[in-house]
Amino acid sequence: MTAVLAPVARLRPNRFAWLMGLYAENYLRLQRVLQLRERAPGCYLSSIGDGLDLSVELLERHAYTDELRLTYGLRDPVTGQRDPSAFVRVYHDARLAEATHCYIGRRWQDVLGLHPDPKLLLNHRLRMNAFLDKWLEYLGEQGHSPFTLLPCADDFERRTDAAENNA
Repeated sequence: MTAVLAPVARLRPNRFAWLMGLYAENYLRLQRVLQLRERAPGCYLSSIGDGLDLSVELLERHAYTDELRLTYGLRDPVTGQRDPSAFVRVYHDARLAEATHCYIGRRWQDVLGLHPDPKLLLNHRLRMNAFLDKWLEYLGEQGHSPFTLLPCADDFERRTDAAENNA
């Protein structure tokens, strides 16, 4: 019986392989939805008329990596920060995109401590990147695309604050 099941067990990916697959899928979805490689660092806004404008901040650009933040104009009632929010590191040479953290001030070190169990850290990264994968899929289905992504006006923060005050 174990001889029959052994080949099946080898076909099932381990958690690390699954995480790397999520990174690759996130990269493809990110490129399809936003195509940021052709854009200069700065703030961009995608509005499709559903009341949830997507803010994309291209924070850093290096030779092979980009750092960006995806968020809506919604505010967390406790912190006052925009939420949901995902900070993403894009590795263009490897064609991978990794969600590094998904909440203001809550990097993995803040959540798990400085010396977490490796299995716990891997599970945390899997959850963050599965969230990013589903969010990018949703954004594409809703109609966000490189064609709806325009440079932010300087008053994006003021408009977001005013909309919340009127609600």
